[in-house]
Amino acid sequence: MKKRTCHIFFFLTGSFLCLLLCLPNSAYAQSGVTPYRIEIPSSFNPVGSGARALGMGGAFIAVADDATAASWNPGGLIQLGRPEMSLVGEAFRRSEDNSFGSNPEASGTQRVTGSNINYFSLSYPFAFLNRNMILSLNYQHLFDFTREWEFPLMRRTDTFSEALNFKYAQEGRISAIGLACAVQLTPKLSLGVTLNSYDDWLEDNGWENSSSEITTGIDHRRNALYTYERNTRNNYSFSGFNANLGVLWHINDKVTLGAVVKTPFTADLEHKSRSDYSLRYPDMPEHNDSGGSEPMSVDEELEMPLSYGIGIAYRFSDQLTVSADIYRTEWGDFILEDAEGNKTAPVSGLPQGKSDIDPTHQIRIGAEYLLFDTARSKYVIPLRCGIFYDPAPAEGSPDDFYGFSAGTGIVMGKFVFDIAYQYRFGRDVGTFMLQELDFSQDINEHTLYSSVIIHF
Repeated sequence: MKKRTCHIFFFLTGSFLCLLLCLPNSAYAQSGVTPYRIEIPSSFNPVGSGARALGMGGAFIAVADDATAASWNPGGLIQLGRPEMSLVGEAFRRSEDNSFGSNPEASGTQRVTGSNINYFSLSYPFAFLNRNMILSLNYQHLFDFTREWEFPLMRRTDTFSEALNFKYAQEGRISAIGLACAVQLTPKLSLGVTLNSYDDWLEDNGWENSSSEITTGIDHRRNALYTYERNTRNNYSFSGFNANLGVLWHINDKVTLGAVVKTPFTADLEHKSRSDYSLRYPDMPEHNDSGGSEPMSVDEELEMPLSYGIGIAYRFSDQLTVSADIYRTEWGDFILEDAEGNKTAPVSGLPQGKSDIDPTHQIRIGAEYLLFDTARSKYVIPLRCGIFYDPAPAEGSPDDFYGFSAGTGIVMGKFVFDIAYQYRFGRDVGTFMLQELDFSQDINEHTLYSSVIIHF
């Protein structure tokens, strides 16, 4: 009986921490406790791609005049006057300064870096039935799941004193392959649509997280040392389909309005998991124990929310354009349904009926100023800047994130090169994640975008 009691204590101690850190565990699922949270350490609201757009703070819905329009506002694709190919690269460094009020020994800064292809497209304009049209094939990287944590925890009760070292790693991404089309209804009004497929077309579309904990301690009842080790791994494959619908209206030579709607959809998740543990008493091997779960694979569903935005751009001159966007996402409709039909809010891990997740509203303002080689007209150098409010969904009310960006580039004949830097930060956020440990974090994210566009 003592052996079983000891095993249960360690199992619950480790599993409780895993539950707090959003790591699914089959024992909890079977008991009816919802263990699911989906962590997206990057922005929850990547509405578009491209170095030029990001250099303007992401205020691009009413500008959208290059091939990245398929991700911002497909109605703007009609502004492309000739075939083009574009490629965008991204590199980032993200730091999370974690604070554990109840366990200050666990506090510290965790950092990750990464790089990826942010966007790729091939676009071809043509005329059909006396109307200008365009087709575009696109790849877009949307969500990044990279996170690495490692920290110690000290625990003491009347029965046990222990030191736990916890490691957690998550990686993966969600990307889309899109086919976009736009048509010019009138000289001033155009409509467009991008059909997005989320599947393993070019890479694994999904994410994986793993945790390990090694605990050493003293069992005061037995006056004996022990070690406890637990490992958990979860893999999610993501697939689905949705559409971006966009409209662009040139009211006059100065003012342009744009609007976009990204339709909700139900994504299929293939969830694979496994876990194991071992308990060892070096001087009392009769109390040793070990075990784990068999590898499991279940099919789940993730309801992705509706999002929509509107933008306005004002052209002060041929050189200066200023734009602003507001974008809303209905995160209350972001729902995970497991294999047994239980529905949870994956932002917080709470059952659907007990969760309170508000929509988020992004606000983005940007400007672009063009420097011309007036003497020979051989090149154009743009100067860009922007600011933005980029809240992340959270239980109760959104977490506040802010940022700014700056960018430049050069246009030379058929070639366009752009580069942009973006800084995004949040202070005292993530408090809903580990409330039992009085948790909060400060986040700093530095991102560099570079792109090349070739006109044919």
